[in-house]
Amino acid sequence: MIKHSFIGLIFLFNFNIAIGQTEIKAPEFDDNYSKTVQTLENGKTDIDYGSFRESFIESKQFKIASKKRAEFRELKKEMYKQMSESEYDSIIVTTKKMLSIDYTSMKAHKILRQTYKIIGDTINAKKYKAIQFGLLKSIVNNGDGKSCKTGWPVIQVSEVYFILEMLGVELSKQDIDNNGGVCDRMEVVDEKGEKKVYYFEISNVFKGRENLKEK
Repeated sequence: MIKHSFIGLIFLFNFNIAIGQTEIKAPEFDDNYSKTVQTLENGKTDIDYGSFRESFIESKQFKIASKKRAEFRELKKEMYKQMSESEYDSIIVTTKKMLSIDYTSMKAHKILRQTYKIIGDTINAKKYKAIQFGLLKSIVNNGDGKSCKTGWPVIQVSEVYFILEMLGVELSKQDIDNNGGVCDRMEVVDEKGEKKVYYFEISNVFKGRENLKEK
């Protein structure tokens, strides 16, 4: 018993060292996005997530994240591979690298908080759950998604696909709708085979693209 306990302590010690090597790096810019990332990392999760998401597309980090799209995609692929192999320490490192690029990524927050829950770190699981659902609610609590006029406001296309994934539906057709705003009209099929339509307000997606053109 003593030998096994000792081995267990060594494993836990090495595990903590491994996941401690990579922390989420808050951008060092003097803007609202950078300051809020640091606030959230410090554990203060009661913020205005809608304003925070909008601050991202106005930040210097947004332009950096745009240049790191390929790197972000590779990290995401690596994350799924690590998930399939239950490499929890590596998942934590990878998701933190993703959030260092784009802290508004609900997918990264979701996988990070689920991983912390699996390994029994209830404090961090609670923290990143609050952030993930804070980001999500700032979208789905602002409209019902049933028309362009009441479409869910997104800042990036990735938010659209994350919400569709959370709804458990499969995309069958996508159109632009200008009836009452600028929207993505998403025709989907749910798990029962029923067809549904959801609308996402995308004016901030275009605003973000315009911001990338500015020098």
